[in-house]
Amino acid sequence: MERPLATGMESDLLSSYAGLLFLASASVYIGSYASLPKGRKSSGGVADDDEEEDTVERITTEDAYWFPIIGSVVLFGLYLIVTKLGPEWINLILRWYTSITGAFSVWKASVSFCRYAVGTARWKECRRYDVSLKITKGADPLQLSWRTPTMLLLPLSCLPSVLYNVTKFGQQSALLSNILALSFCYSGLALIKLDSFATGCVLLSGLFLYDVWWVFGTEVMVKVATTLDVPIKLLWPKSMILSPANGFTMLGLGDVVVPGTFIALALRYDYSHHQKGAVGRPETPFFHATLGAYMASLATTMAVMHVWKTGQPALLYISLRPSIILTTIGTALVRGEFGELWSWEDGGEEPKAEQKTQGVKDAIQSAKD
Repeated sequence: MERPLATGMESDLLSSYAGLLFLASASVYIGSYASLPKGRKSSGGVADDDEEEDTVERITTEDAYWFPIIGSVVLFGLYLIVTKLGPEWINLILRWYTSITGAFSVWKASVSFCRYAVGTARWKECRRYDVSLKITKGADPLQLSWRTPTMLLLPLSCLPSVLYNVTKFGQQSALLSNILALSFCYSGLALIKLDSFATGCVLLSGLFLYDVWWVFGTEVMVKVATTLDVPIKLLWPKSMILSPANGFTMLGLGDVVVPGTFIALALRYDYSHHQKGAVGRPETPFFHATLGAYMASLATTMAVMHVWKTGQPALLYISLRPSIILTTIGTALVRGEFGELWSWEDGGEEPKAEQKTQGVKDAIQSAKD
């Protein structure tokens, strides 16, 4: 009787790994496309639609060098709080914080999916509202624009955060936790952008060493990850019928967003390369190569965990980042594009903010003359 039981438990666990792999890969895929430039402006300087390009600060190489240092300080600070003061109040603060930011993340994601579902043409048929707010005297007014579905989705987008934070059911619901976590992934990949592949290599390599130290060298990472009760991880039940009775397998959002920023950069490179003269649908060899490497690495990590029966936090990041870098370099060498890829800068074709400002000033001066 032991053998069928063990086989059933094995199948449940493998199905849980497959579900988690699907969630992570789908998040990276959708978030990468969300990072593509959008919101072209008309000749009059006004956006031709309400979905304008989000204002983002691209991560530079200097920023990438600081990430492991800042991350270490934050992680160790959380560890001291959890061990010395207890996890209750820090969990309460982080739960409220993630609930508020989660509402806006769910709103952003739901608006994007609604727009995609109905189609751009039908979306533009909805009534549009434009508001100009002047916050301080002498400053340029803040231009806000939205359509009717955008406002209708706002209260619905707050519902997961409200249920998660104020009800006992919400705090025990993997579905609500995943909704918030997936929205964080989508917003993070849409807004956090690397400026070059050199920066991406520095970031992934630095954070790989950061993980090796804090996971294998100390108990800090495991302690913090297993103590904080906030929606910053993806969950999948250890059951083929999705029953929560046997617990969940989990994957931290860092395993999705950090490699995902590099994969999204590969997609933007593919699109930029396509715009140089190719016609038809863009080919995305670097995007598919890096996404495939991510999926294979994540599957390998899960296989190692399963065979060695080691807890998940101890093996996160064991193979995700180096394989993505090596796959990108290998693809570039095979295609003879290594020099072009390494020198390419994301957004390099866009005018700098100072140049835009100066261009407006010159146009005004020309009109006066």
